Amino acid sequence: MNDRSLVGPLALIAALLTAYRIWVINHLGIDLYVDEAYYWGWSQNLDWGYYSKPPLIAALIAASTALLGNGLVAIKLPSLLLYPATAFALYGLGRRLYSPRVGFWAGLCFLSMPLVAALGLFVSTDAPLLLCWSLALLFMLRALESDGWADWLACGAVIGIGLMSKYTMAAFLPSALLLIILDPRHRRWLARPQPWVALLLAFAVLSPNLYWNWAHDFPTFRHTAEITRVGHGERGLHPGQLGEFLGAQWLSFGPVLGILLAWALLRSGSLARTPAHRTLLIFILPLLLLVSLQALTGRANGNWAAPVFIAACLLVPAVFLKERKRWVVAGIAFNLIASTAAYHWPDLARGTGIELTAKNDPFKRARGWINLAEAVRPYLAAHPGSVLVAEDRELIAHLVYRLHPAEYAAWHPGGTPIDHYELMTTLSDKRGRDILYVGRKAEIPEIAARFASSEKLGKVVVPIHKDFRREVHVFLLRDFQGY
Repeated sequence: MNDRSLVGPLALIAALLTAYRIWVINHLGIDLYVDEAYYWGWSQNLDWGYYSKPPLIAALIAASTALLGNGLVAIKLPSLLLYPATAFALYGLGRRLYSPRVGFWAGLCFLSMPLVAALGLFVSTDAPLLLCWSLALLFMLRALESDGWADWLACGAVIGIGLMSKYTMAAFLPSALLLIILDPRHRRWLARPQPWVALLLAFAVLSPNLYWNWAHDFPTFRHTAEITRVGHGERGLHPGQLGEFLGAQWLSFGPVLGILLAWALLRSGSLARTPAHRTLLIFILPLLLLVSLQALTGRANGNWAAPVFIAACLLVPAVFLKERKRWVVAGIAFNLIASTAAYHWPDLARGTGIELTAKNDPFKRARGWINLAEAVRPYLAAHPGSVLVAEDRELIAHLVYRLHPAEYAAWHPGGTPIDHYELMTTLSDKRGRDILYVGRKAEIPEIAARFASSEKLGKVVVPIHKDFRREVHVFLLRDFQGY
């Protein structure tokens, strides 16, 4: 089959899957997840950095909502569009390394992955990261085969943009260096200016975020060190966490495709004799081993090694299409069936008489927030001059998204900030002001002691399942005396 005959089917499948996922988002009746509401708040105050992430995700949400409003799909749209774009970047990589046929099946592997099926329902920093990773690899492969500057500069720019999405993009650099060193054809580039200028360009793109971090005492770097436990004395060997991480990688790629990937990795020694296979292994093994070591000695979230799936989606069809195409097809089909079943689990449960509970509802974290915020709205309306304060970032994010208060802040009497609200909002300049406080505790004596008087206005309960509900207490705290 030629390029044209494969691009059309891939585009059609990508369009149908994207449209279907948009329909699922509306059909599920879910609200925003906490990180989505958090990122939306960032998008309303664009900056070069935020407490836990670089700024690209906020900029993407700002662009989407500027065009389409602040609805659920508009906020999620960047991810919904960037994952299909990554599938086409994979098609380009497959065509360059192997053939259009391998590129087509690589795109299908990516679109069907459980990781993409799950992340495709909400906006996250992984969507631009994976697109930038695949484009950087594509531009680099093109640059290595030419004597010009354009592809090197494009590669550097895309790496910089990827870093502005998630610092995991930095893992691209050692793999890129290994690729140049291990291939005699490419070593000449170490003595030429193009790759080094590309590297400088990448850091130039990142530099506004580095300056923002410097100006705010490096909160993003401190947060990254905290969640990875870098410098923590309790780091040790945790085989169970390594097992959980590797299991998450297997499930993220899909049970059947995961077996094929493991099979290919076990054959790395022989596969590495083929230059194209070696290229992909270089962009799988170092990052996978690094995060596996992190899991063994500390902890690692399942998506921390997500970029390895870019090369994995190419390696599996490249190795197995000729002799075991049915396994590749079965893996993609299984992934699509499993993700469809997950999307429709609430429908299946209702249809079979299974009651949804906190234990069996995978979407519970995104339920009940709109109703909770709407129940708080009358209290805020009754006290229009008050500052909205909530107990934690989860409550603040959802209340701010739904209620758009004139003023809001985190309760942060001191210490190191643990979220963007504590970093960027303050009550220190609001002595004498009234505060509407929303929290999960029925009594807040330590907080109330900082005010001239306090009054409990009411309790909000939002039932979701028989064993799960959202519950908050609302207080009016008058005349803030300071921390």
